Amino acid sequence: MKDVIDEPVFRNKVRVFRDRSHAGQLLAQKLAGHRGQKDTLVLAVPAGGVEVAVIVATKLMLPLDLAITRKIHVPWNREAGFGAISWDGQVFLNEELVQRLNLSAQTIQECIDNEKRTIAQRVKLFRANQPFPDLKDKAVLVVDDGLASGFSMLATVRALKKLMTKQIVVVVPTAPPSAINLLLPYVEQIVCLNIRVFPTFAVADAYQNWYDLSDQDVLNLLKQHNKA
Repeated sequence: MKDVIDEPVFRNKVRVFRDRSHAGQLLAQKLAGHRGQKDTLVLAVPAGGVEVAVIVATKLMLPLDLAITRKIHVPWNREAGFGAISWDGQVFLNEELVQRLNLSAQTIQECIDNEKRTIAQRVKLFRANQPFPDLKDKAVLVVDDGLASGFSMLATVRALKKLMTKQIVVVVPTAPPSAINLLLPYVEQIVCLNIRVFPTFAVADAYQNWYDLSDQDVLNLLKQHNKA
């Protein structure tokens, strides 16, 4: 597919990246054509996406900002989500999954309210409540540390579409074909180095060294980047 750039030697392999920083370095090589472009910026999806995006933005000499989107977590399984909420309060539900889980309207609303509170806290903590950048006629590289279902990234992309961006490029180290196919109709390009077809998919399996990032980790990464 001409709109998807991957790394053929990484296809259907696990543990191909040492860590998120290594993945960011390899992604930056694939994105060299964007280096120093004045109408382009990098948007990181916290938390894990920030570590990848800091490397990409630094190598490409591009400004960095955050797209704070949150998965709406299934109450009894924090690893799973039935929708997502973007930084501007837009709610995107996976209606098919909601029906399958038989979630009540009250439960759905409670979950949405919880995630909105978390987004508000992160906007205050990570962006100091600064207004979101003007993206009209801009090219945006949206970076995360990987996709599973792709639904959270879809919510991010759909929110960005409303801001009249010129070009949206999804940049991730790893993803399954199902997530890529979900996103392709909404973006101009997807850069994903490690595409894997497995019965079950875990983003962590692409990394030799996988770890969760705390809010303080994200703040430290942003401070280091701003000093560079």
